[in-house]
Amino acid sequence: MSRIYKLTVFEPSGEKLLDESFQAESDDQAKDLGGNLLKEKNYEDKTHRCTSPAGKLILFHR
Repeated sequence: MSRIYKLTVFEPSGEKLLDESFQAESDDQAKDLGGNLLKEKNYEDKTHRCTSPAGKLILFHR
């Protein structure tokens, strides 16, 4: 059963660069998919977080 995860990327000023939801079957898959999205959009080095539907932090970079 897939669940909806949320990926958000920020500028140091707090401005949101990306606020995207995606589906994944597990936290591990969400971590991979979120990482791929960050690479595609060239946001790997920006402040970002990915959270599970339960609010668990899956990915974080400051």
